[in-house]
Amino acid sequence: MSVTHEPEAVPPGSRPSSLDDRRFIGHPGGLAWMFQVEFWERFSYYGMRAILLYFIVDTIANGGLGIAQNTGEAILATYGAAVYLLAIPGGYVADRILGPWHCVFWGGIVIMAGHICLAVPATATAWVGICLVAVGTGFIKPNLSTMVGALYDRDDPRRDAGFQIFYMSINIGAFLSPLLVAWLKNTWGYHAGFAAAAVGMALALVAFVGGRRTLKGIGAQVPNPMNAAEKKRLGIYLVGILIGAYVLFLIFNLIEGNAPAAIIDTVSAISIGSAVAYFLIMFRSPKVNDVERSHLWAYIPLWMGGALFFMIFEQAAGKMATFADKNTDLTVGSFMIPPEWYQSINPAAIVLLAPLLGWYFTRRAGRFPQTAMKFSLAVFLVGLSALLMGWGFQTWPGGSALAPFWFLGAVFVLQTVAELFISPVGLSATTMLAPRAFASQAMALWLLTSAAGQGVAALLIKAMSDFTDATYYYALGGITLVVAVVLLLLVPWTQNKMADIEDMRREAADAARTLRADRSRKRS
Repeated sequence: MSVTHEPEAVPPGSRPSSLDDRRFIGHPGGLAWMFQVEFWERFSYYGMRAILLYFIVDTIANGGLGIAQNTGEAILATYGAAVYLLAIPGGYVADRILGPWHCVFWGGIVIMAGHICLAVPATATAWVGICLVAVGTGFIKPNLSTMVGALYDRDDPRRDAGFQIFYMSINIGAFLSPLLVAWLKNTWGYHAGFAAAAVGMALALVAFVGGRRTLKGIGAQVPNPMNAAEKKRLGIYLVGILIGAYVLFLIFNLIEGNAPAAIIDTVSAISIGSAVAYFLIMFRSPKVNDVERSHLWAYIPLWMGGALFFMIFEQAAGKMATFADKNTDLTVGSFMIPPEWYQSINPAAIVLLAPLLGWYFTRRAGRFPQTAMKFSLAVFLVGLSALLMGWGFQTWPGGSALAPFWFLGAVFVLQTVAELFISPVGLSATTMLAPRAFASQAMALWLLTSAAGQGVAALLIKAMSDFTDATYYYALGGITLVVAVVLLLLVPWTQNKMADIEDMRREAADAARTLRADRSRKRS
């Protein structure tokens, strides 16, 4: 890569206060470019995901892979877990070797190559493409969010609202891509849809390189570079990890008796085990001080709530996609709704609601509802949505008993409200509570909530293959609602562990409110 593409590294202490930069609708100018990058990257990812389950379970004659429905749903959940599991090496490489900027750039190249492979009508290249997209996404996801967090000082009250805006870019891309990809798939087949995802990723790379100067060096530095001894040990660790994963696969293969089930078990076990290991490493690290350890304790219940949330929420392209295709009446008058279009309901609702909640969170910064309460509410709402899905599968089992087209849309909207209370808030909380030496890796730990959640979902789909989909959702919903109550009871303890940060944000928010009031009086 040409050196002219590299952002100039600027020491953090030499940058002016983030509050002085209001070039993008009152936010730092770099957010505008991060908005574009995330838009196109998510356009490519969600466009591919909208048709992936249908591609996996469709017959070979129709251009699919011909895999059984329940197995396909478990594979999709495992794939989702793998995507976020690979955020671990992505965060590690950014923190220790390349820095966030270069990780995002090369991750984008790998993703684009994966979509090109999926666009080729061959089974072998399809699986290669799926793997490449997973690897590339692991290098992008933790680092883009970390770079957005670095645009704001820790006491900047605009942080949550900034992440709401950034999160909205994800959903604009996620809204448009299923609409376009569904049309391409229905007109020219699955591989035309995958080709559109490749174009989207190419545009993301163009925006990322084009906006490098607005970042003012953010992402160019390696936060915690390796010393010579650590570099020598890295190869040994990599070999050890690969051997350990293979041994784990062999053990599960011996237990299960077939490779696909063993892969599901292996990915799920690594996802959960990695999260536990990350917490232990950060708690024991000499680079983490006592205050940062207190923040980590506060982060544990938030992380667990996030994992349960995504266990249900990420069924959108799995069980909920099945409900759209097989259990929903898709006719509205003379129009037939493509089932892929249901994937656009959640991002459309976020585009409408995110600005309102972003404004509300900014006005209420440092006051109720505080971070831990937002998590509790989100987990409760997503648990309620699981119970509704269970009732939906029970009431409309398919065949002649089809749900009205609006039912699944209503469930998506309910999940959207829950998501707005946890996803952007979780990203923001992670950047605040993360130890400085583990900035990008802590963001990978947040993404592991999705990996662990989807890993557990894959295990449950496999284990409950003899049960109905209604029973599956009733089980998930019941467990989640119980945990939501526990999280609610833990709110005072959690807030106490992060009281210094909340106090700092409250003081900054109060100062901002006072400044706005003074300006208003002067204008009047």
